[in-house]
Amino acid sequence: MSDSESRKVSSLLVDDEPQVLISYSFMLKSAGIKDTATLEDPRMVIPFLSEHKVSVIVLDLTMPFIPGQDLLKDITRDFPEIPVIVATATDEIETAVECMQNGARDYLVKPVERNRFISSIKRALDIRNLENEVSALKESLLTENLRNEAAFSHFITAGKKMFVIFRYIEAIADSPFPVLITGETGVGKELIAKAINLSGTGNKSFVAVSVSGLDDSMFTDTLFGHKKGAFTGASSHREGLISQAEGGTLFLDEIGDLNAQSQIKLLRLIQEKEYYPLGADLPEKTDCRIVAATNRDLKTLVKEGKFRKDLYYRFVAHQVNIPPLRERKEDIPVLLHYFLKDASKSFKKKIPTHPPELITLLSTYDFPGNVRELQALIYDAVSRHKGGVLSMKSFKNVIDLEREDLEEDSVEAEDSVAIDQYLDSFPTLKRAEEYLIERALGFAEGNQGIAASILGLTRQALNKRLLRRKNG
Repeated sequence: MSDSESRKVSSLLVDDEPQVLISYSFMLKSAGIKDTATLEDPRMVIPFLSEHKVSVIVLDLTMPFIPGQDLLKDITRDFPEIPVIVATATDEIETAVECMQNGARDYLVKPVERNRFISSIKRALDIRNLENEVSALKESLLTENLRNEAAFSHFITAGKKMFVIFRYIEAIADSPFPVLITGETGVGKELIAKAINLSGTGNKSFVAVSVSGLDDSMFTDTLFGHKKGAFTGASSHREGLISQAEGGTLFLDEIGDLNAQSQIKLLRLIQEKEYYPLGADLPEKTDCRIVAATNRDLKTLVKEGKFRKDLYYRFVAHQVNIPPLRERKEDIPVLLHYFLKDASKSFKKKIPTHPPELITLLSTYDFPGNVRELQALIYDAVSRHKGGVLSMKSFKNVIDLEREDLEEDSVEAEDSVAIDQYLDSFPTLKRAEEYLIERALGFAEGNQGIAASILGLTRQALNKRLLRRKNG
């Protein structure tokens, strides 16, 4: 292998028979396993392993210069992390047992049947990938620093919750397994998908598509493409998004809305790394990584029979759940400053000063639309801004309306339970009023204007009630 070639090798094939190496290489390539290297001279194996990152080795036992058993011992001693599969014409139980005792992962007898050979290689690669991910995850959890901060440059955050997610993403960045991203609308699922792609090694393409609303024909044509003449109007060949994502990441948003027929095709794509374009008789291979996202509960959809259980289990290896903004309110101040700057630039205005109590007001709100909703509120306020200190009026109006819509059906039940727990008996109107005022002031961190807004009162009306309480 020349110096210009990649130092990362998925499979190293060691055999003194050139035709065997050609046969093995063809089988692996046809199964979608790339980056395979071959060596005919066993004396070159240890130096090769010192210069390359090899994921699995296929080793013959009967070779000149170095006995296969001795080479096996050297490999497992110096490179114990690399799984070795012995493939030899020696069909003896004693030899097989000795090889396994010396660290071989599997023992295959020539001529090796194709499916047996491929399954053994894939199993070894899967185990190696999992071991690498566990090691990377341990390493990432022991450090506060990110290896590739540029991959997360689009995130504006000050809380530990998101940095824990970032470190996990770095640990699984080069894993071949699919990733499922969950979280409410507006939390930044596509940004997470891009970060997963950017965290991996090399420059990789990123292709995103929402599968919500796609029937099976549209799903197939969009992802897999079609051949000329596949259907009426198909006057030429068209490649699908999978082809565009080759070597990179295919991001499927709203995966929970995917119809049953398309789920079967996606399952085959993940399992076999192959797909059929419309009108094609032969499958095409791909090595793109699948990252999917949803704001729905896939477990519930599986129980309801709306999402395939086997497809769901393909996504459980790597799951990233993004907490909603209401669970990381420490991010509100930094997001506010960032969006004020960004909005001012868009509207070609000077960055306005915001009143200190604006952060307190925003912190009392649950943000059902998450970061996207906060961004919209700030952009709206800046678009209305004429000069001086930024007005809180537009924020209060939207928050009050949203709060009424969200709490209309639930506030009575929640408050009655809270009041009963607080007072231990059915309260008088006076005691209920006192409780609600205390609760609102607590949410507002003592800010009477914000507390009045929460209670649906004017500030003057709240002041009168506070004075009445103070005077007895």
